[in-house]
Amino acid sequence: MFVDKAKIHIKAGNGGNGKISFRREKYVPNGGPDGGDGGKGGDVIFLVDENMRTLMDFRYKRKHAAVNGNDGEDNNAFGKSAEDLIIKVPQGTIIRDAETGAVLADLKEPGDQVIAAHGGRGGKGNWHFATSTRQAPRFAQPGEKGEAREVELELKLLADVGLVGFPNVGKSTFLSIVTSAKPKIANYPFTTLVPNLGVVDLGAGRNFVIADIPGLIEGAHSGVGLGHDFLRHVERTKVMIHILDASGLEGRDPLDDFDKINAELKLYSERLSKKPQVVACNKMDLPEAAENLKRVSEALAEKGYEVYAISAATREGIDPLMNRVYNLLETLKDVEEPVEEISELLYHKTTNDKPFNIKKENGVFVVEGDLVDQLLASVNLDDSDSVKYFQKVLRKRGIVDELKQMGVKDGDTVKMQDWEFEYFE
Repeated sequence: MFVDKAKIHIKAGNGGNGKISFRREKYVPNGGPDGGDGGKGGDVIFLVDENMRTLMDFRYKRKHAAVNGNDGEDNNAFGKSAEDLIIKVPQGTIIRDAETGAVLADLKEPGDQVIAAHGGRGGKGNWHFATSTRQAPRFAQPGEKGEAREVELELKLLADVGLVGFPNVGKSTFLSIVTSAKPKIANYPFTTLVPNLGVVDLGAGRNFVIADIPGLIEGAHSGVGLGHDFLRHVERTKVMIHILDASGLEGRDPLDDFDKINAELKLYSERLSKKPQVVACNKMDLPEAAENLKRVSEALAEKGYEVYAISAATREGIDPLMNRVYNLLETLKDVEEPVEEISELLYHKTTNDKPFNIKKENGVFVVEGDLVDQLLASVNLDDSDSVKYFQKVLRKRGIVDELKQMGVKDGDTVKMQDWEFEYFE
């Protein structure tokens, strides 16, 4: 089963906590602070792996978390930074933020990679907080939390040439003839439920990638049948070989089939409908095909299409068609519509982002948010130096100013987590 969309949760590692420690050596009974800094948490990185072809693995593992950084140690020893988590994806994977739908990365080439969630920075050890008046700080900084987000992975098949046509017109047989691919072949509609890739080798270094893509039906542009799956894969091909069943043995008219499929392409994307198409009238080994070939050729020639008579079963007309497609590819530039990446989402939240929120409940001012959580985790409220540092940060980061704007008065209660404080100017 070919899986080309997946939704997963990623979590970067938290930074290690700074250490609270003091030198305790022989002849230095009251040494200064020597708590080391915490290590950085691991990033979550998506990396293109040429050996992967589907997103199947992500159906079974939906949560991916990097390792946390180690805490700081005594003697100013830094905690070890964690290794990054490398998540391998197939070539052609688009990564979107699930909440906003914005594209984080479009990984097209082998080796392409992107950091989708940054690990938290390590916290500072207590030696950073020593001053001339605060010589024994009994607090340290906790590590930052690693970024976490839901992401959607979408794989768009990467091929130079896409085979389009109604189900059962002979696309799979054609692919097996022109490449070494071995697609499933049978005489019933919708045999091909997954894209099949193959390489056409014309010798002398002339080759290209071709894909047999799931059959298209009317209403595909709105998601009927395999519609969106089919059209998603066609988007990145440069040239389309439109295969028609010239024999009409399935009870369909080849010209009518041609018009219907092109109508679906246009309804889905105007750009898709303008991709170069070479038409292959297949099954010319059957007597009925000759009756339709002249009519189809004349009608499509008037519309500017090149028509080739072929038989996938006998290889009739295959070589001229393949050579024409190769020459056409050589004249085309890569006109793929770029995917707009919102790179701003891939960086740490800036200090301009408000890290706290204040609300008033039953006369109590409740302060909450990441800043509050980090601050309370870093201080010892039973230590006078820690309390002074705590109050300094509240003023510096704007919490006190916002409390004043909300009307706090002397004697009012301010709550942070499970702690309640009495406010005094």
